Amino acid sequence: MKLPPLRAVQYFEVVARLLSFSRAALELNVSQSAVSHQIRLLEDFLGERLLLRQGRLLSLTPQGESYFEGIAAGLSQIAQSSEQLRGGGEMRVRLAVYSSFAVKWLIPRLAGLRQLYPELDLSLEMVAEDPELSDRVADCFITVSPHGRGYCHDLIYQERLFPVCSRRLLQQVSGEWPEAIWQLPLLSVQSIYKARGEDWQRWAKAGGLVIPDEARMHHFSHVLLAMEAAAWDQGVAFVNDYMLRPDDPQLVALPVHQLETGDAFYFTCKRSRAHEPAISRLRQWLMMETRQSMPL
Repeated sequence: MKLPPLRAVQYFEVVARLLSFSRAALELNVSQSAVSHQIRLLEDFLGERLLLRQGRLLSLTPQGESYFEGIAAGLSQIAQSSEQLRGGGEMRVRLAVYSSFAVKWLIPRLAGLRQLYPELDLSLEMVAEDPELSDRVADCFITVSPHGRGYCHDLIYQERLFPVCSRRLLQQVSGEWPEAIWQLPLLSVQSIYKARGEDWQRWAKAGGLVIPDEARMHHFSHVLLAMEAAAWDQGVAFVNDYMLRPDDPQLVALPVHQLETGDAFYFTCKRSRAHEPAISRLRQWLMMETRQSMPL
């Protein structure tokens, strides 16, 4: 088995992760010409072009993308194994996670994670859309799109939505549920189903209801915005299980039916990295916490 020049592999991993020769040189504490020299050595050894240079823009070729995905996990495992053998260093792991999940569920529980695993150095990469499954983005992911080549995943939550409003606004409602809900402004979130108002249309259809023509509807791009508006007495919004605590001082779930979205949340990581200590400990903690706080 003939190995490539290992320094060149290390330099390529940094360039591919940062997509910049200058930033790679700073991280490696060498000159840009030294970085370029190592990349040429590696491309000559492999007989493939790994990077495309177009002016100041740098991108990976398909061969470079495939090679980066293959070597990044190996280099990370070598670094972690070496740190453990030397008896020093924290176990670092990057988790890409939806902003709503991070703000409403994960961050309030981080103290418990640090107490259980004080050696774990967790960095959060918040995303608004489904993250790209790549070592350039993070080491592991919470996503509703877990299928990627070489990745494994564990189910942590199947999403359901239920309407909430402020406790003050609820006191102004009279009549029987669920029809009483039409007295309140409907706060619609476009990021859930993309089309304007589709979240409320699906909820009404699931309950055999029809939204009356006189119903008032306001639109938001993100669920966190609609939830904040609901907390300020501006209407009724959809939230899911991880966004609302039973003892929430401002918001209350209404006595109406729920809506299954069909989305499922997964913890996802590369199969080749699943047994790395940092990823394994984070996974174990997440599985334990989600099972205690949310229905599958």
